[in-house]
Amino acid sequence: MEWNITGGRPVYVQLVEQLELALVTGTFPPGSKIPPVRELAADAGVNPNTMQRALQELESRGLLQAQRTAGRTVTADADALKALRHKRASALAETFLQQMKALGLDRTETEELLRQTAGEE
Repeated sequence: MEWNITGGRPVYVQLVEQLELALVTGTFPPGSKIPPVRELAADAGVNPNTMQRALQELESRGLLQAQRTAGRTVTADADALKALRHKRASALAETFLQQMKALGLDRTETEELLRQTAGEE
């Protein structure tokens, strides 16, 4: 997994976001085992306690499950992962629409741009 931790935002928040993305894109498929905390932390170049906190956040959201002797696994709940994907896609769409509005494009112009970019015209 490629990590991209930047300054200006809390590391913990960035870890949660990047782990969520890994879950919805299938980097860690449903039911799969997540690497140990220390391994993930070393790969990301962060403190293991920070990585532990991010993983616990995902557990509290029902996206990861912890088994004391077997480590953590991704939820097998397809609906939970689908809801997360939808939430992230909605946030991206909202940001995109705000940026188009800031550029002075109205709804029709934005829809036309999307159709052109998608190759539908």
